[in-house]
Amino acid sequence: MLLKVKLTQEDQYIKSLKLESEEIDSYDTFPLNLPVVKYFKELVFHPNVTYIIGENGMGKSTLLEAIAIKLGFNPEGGNRNYNFSSYNSHSNLDHYLRLAKGVYKPKDGFFFRAETFYNLATNIEELDEDPSSGPKVIDSFGGNSLHQQSHGESFFATFTNRFQGKGLYILDEPEAALSPVRQLSMLTIINRLVHEGSQFVISTHSPIIMAYPNAKIIELTDEGMGESKLEETNHYTIMKQFFEEKDRLLYHLFK
Repeated sequence: MLLKVKLTQEDQYIKSLKLESEEIDSYDTFPLNLPVVKYFKELVFHPNVTYIIGENGMGKSTLLEAIAIKLGFNPEGGNRNYNFSSYNSHSNLDHYLRLAKGVYKPKDGFFFRAETFYNLATNIEELDEDPSSGPKVIDSFGGNSLHQQSHGESFFATFTNRFQGKGLYILDEPEAALSPVRQLSMLTIINRLVHEGSQFVISTHSPIIMAYPNAKIIELTDEGMGESKLEETNHYTIMKQFFEEKDRLLYHLFK
């Protein structure tokens, strides 16, 4: 049975995010021209799980990247000890954000970014080639090379082995290589870690992943950002409509 040690508003690791708009001279260039920035509202994080969702181009990944950088994570993923860069493409959005932290610090942390996970796996192998570097980094990921597993298996090995609890986990599209069954299993991992005193901020397109009970869902649109319920999100309604009226929708798509 899970011990009920969920974080509360009193002891959560990060509390809110604000935009220092007085520092912005123009919203005409990237990343300041993104809808999430132009129409930014104070983002108050849930103590357990906060989802940031929306269509492509709204600025989800850019926002998560900026949050991760403000927390000291490597822009391409990993924990605070990783310091590699395959291509320096991260934005400067973090310069314009103010992150309010809680009194307590997490004992673990990780920035998972599906887009650059290959680069992270390569960096782990490079670190482990140095015999003087101490214990093998890959051991904390399950002991098997991430490059010698399928994309989905390597993702899941990270979630099941590397995430230790009492942590702050920033996940950008964790469902990218996961089957629907694995996505359901991912919910059990999130639940276990939440009950072990962890806090999540997750960007996702998957209605399965965003179904964690009592979580906060922030949906980004061209008009700005606002809190939503799962059943009200575009992701959920489109998938529901597709499966309930598949033939009619396909008919109109293909005619």
